[in-house]
Amino acid sequence: MSIPVVTVGSAQEAVVDGLERLHGPVTVVRRCSELAELMAACQSGLAVAAVVAEGCEELTTTLVDRLGAVGVSIIALTDDPAEAKRLYSIGAVPAPTSIEPAELATKISEAVGRENRQNRPATARGAGFADPGADLLLMPVTHPVGVETPVGGGQVIAVWGPIGAPGRTLLAVNIAAELAAEGKSVMLVDADSYGASVSAVLGLLDESAGLAQACRLADQGLLDGEALRAVAIPVFTKGGTFRVLTGTTRADRWTELRAGAVSVVLDVARQLADHVVVDAGFCLESDEELSFDTLAPRRNAATLRSLEMADVVYAIGAADAIGVPRLVRGLAELESAVPDASPRVVLNKVKRSAVGHSPKQQLDDAWGRYGPGVGVDAYLPADPVVCDAALLAGSVLLEIAPDSPLRTAIAALVCAPVQQNRNPFGRTIRALHLLKR
Repeated sequence: MSIPVVTVGSAQEAVVDGLERLHGPVTVVRRCSELAELMAACQSGLAVAAVVAEGCEELTTTLVDRLGAVGVSIIALTDDPAEAKRLYSIGAVPAPTSIEPAELATKISEAVGRENRQNRPATARGAGFADPGADLLLMPVTHPVGVETPVGGGQVIAVWGPIGAPGRTLLAVNIAAELAAEGKSVMLVDADSYGASVSAVLGLLDESAGLAQACRLADQGLLDGEALRAVAIPVFTKGGTFRVLTGTTRADRWTELRAGAVSVVLDVARQLADHVVVDAGFCLESDEELSFDTLAPRRNAATLRSLEMADVVYAIGAADAIGVPRLVRGLAELESAVPDASPRVVLNKVKRSAVGHSPKQQLDDAWGRYGPGVGVDAYLPADPVVCDAALLAGSVLLEIAPDSPLRTAIAALVCAPVQQNRNPFGRTIRALHLLKR
């Protein structure tokens, strides 16, 4: 089956004419005068591949990601090695401007084959128009000479919870601190597009919005390990050091956190760090992107993409009459939005005054009766005094109260070593006391 292709740029007419003369593997269905026209043609379902012969410097991660969402692969012609590397990093397939038509047709087939095999999204399959690439032969994937394919071995840990104040940021910040205390390299990312607060919790007087800076670089294909280190703020604790990508300083800056750029940021972060801890937002809605305007940004793109890429998801909820039902409903929404998430459930702020006598037993019984069928992985005791002290000092529990039951429970959750108290029996008695309050 012939592959429908759209092109843009008049500088390489010979290449396009050569494609048309092949009469077989590809068919040029439209020649566009500018990139905006090409984008519109691709989103209408006219083609499954686009050749950018002019203006490839205007391509960004967001544009390539949005075309990928409708099943379109991008082949960009350039003779600049640095530009070819940038194009490859944002998801386009670079090729020299002097490429022979038959070789270009092969690259188009390979790019479309890769898209069909790995990245064909559900939105493209059910977009309401025929999929001309559904039966295309899947070709082997090749990589440009001199361009290395980055492989990140770091683990992405996302901390998510429903609306309210269940303790997402508290858990994310202290997970990062505990992992750093283990000697691991850690990157903490504030991806909450509604109320970023990691910088405030850690006492960072930062107005630069590190994640937004990283996303801008990623969108242009300029983000690498060195650039990410430059925008991430180091936080020093007694146990260890971790880096922080601070969140947006204003809620109305959520448009800077595009899904494609967030993906690149997390990929680069996991190349630098053993663990990437993401403080995600609460909202999982995705219907704000109108079907007739596929370039519309998504308010919850950062949260959804973080959860999709996470190796581990902690779902945290408040252990009270409001927080538990919210978490139960939220877990159902999470399963619908990110079916592969498999969250580990954490109940926070456990106390007798909110739950009743024997709070852990009460919560176990209620969760077994009304819960979604998954167990509770951890119970974090309420300790407002310690939390207030940590917030006031702009520090983590490891420094403020290393022997507190709350810190001990978080450390145990992430399998971090806990400093032994000189009186371990006293610590255990105190933990039981707080759980009974």
